[in-house]
Order: sequence, then structure tokens, then C-alpha cells
Amino acid sequence: MPTKIFVNLPVRDLGAAIEFFTKVGFRFNPQFSNERATCMVVSDDIYVMLLVEPFFRTFTPKPVADATRTTEVILSLALDSSEEVNQLADKALAAGAIASQPLPDSDFMYTRNFQDPDGHLWELMYMNPTLIEQAQPAAEISA
Repeated sequence: MPTKIFVNLPVRDLGAAIEFFTKVGFRFNPQFSNERATCMVVSDDIYVMLLVEPFFRTFTPKPVADATRTTEVILSLALDSSEEVNQLADKALAAGAIASQPLPDSDFMYTRNFQDPDGHLWELMYMNPTLIEQAQPAAEISA
């Protein structure tokens, strides 16, 4: 079973993408970075490869989605607290992200969403484990 995930995202300007995500608080692995791509470290098991669009196109015969006009994916990150959600979202907005449509309120989940400078959608969430258990019907918990 896979234990790590590498998400590949096309970007128009690699330098601008690196600057944005550095301001948000992510770090990069220089071992997997060059003038065409960089490896953004989200956690010990999650990485986002930011690839300039011409390089990204070499991996697929399909057209590359323009994330400013269409949605190709929503990148969801589960964080350890609602405070951490707010801190990361606030950093993203201060670095130039655009707040996107919030999800409806939930008793057990807190979210904030934004679009990065290339239009990719990011969802930051905190799921309260105590409230998740309370929200599940008893039959589901025992199954």
C-alpha cells in the first residue's frame, strides 16, 4: 500500500509559485528541484510537485486545465486545530491567495478555502474527533 503522495500541479511561473508557498510556510526539497519543477514539502508523507506548464505537458497527452477557469482538483489538507487552519489560511491570503467559496458549516468540521496564484483550489480543514463520533449513528460506530 502506498505510504506517500506526490501531487503534480502545473504552474505558469515557478519562481512566483515558490515565493507564494514560501510565504504560506511550506519548505522545498532542493534534491527534487530545478528550473522546470520544485518539490514542495507539505509533510513527511505529502509532497506537491510544482511543474512549469510546458514540462507538465510532457507527462500527459491531455490538455492542461486552466485552473483559473476550470476546477481540476481540490487539494484538501487536514490540520490539527481550527487555529492552525486560520493561521495557514491567513498566511495564504496575505501572500496573494484569493478566498474561495466556504463550505457549509458542520458540527464537526471547520474549513477555510482559497485559490493559489495559479487558480488551484485548496481546502484547509480541522475535524474534531470527539464531535465526529457524536455525529455518527450508533450502528455505524459498532460496525
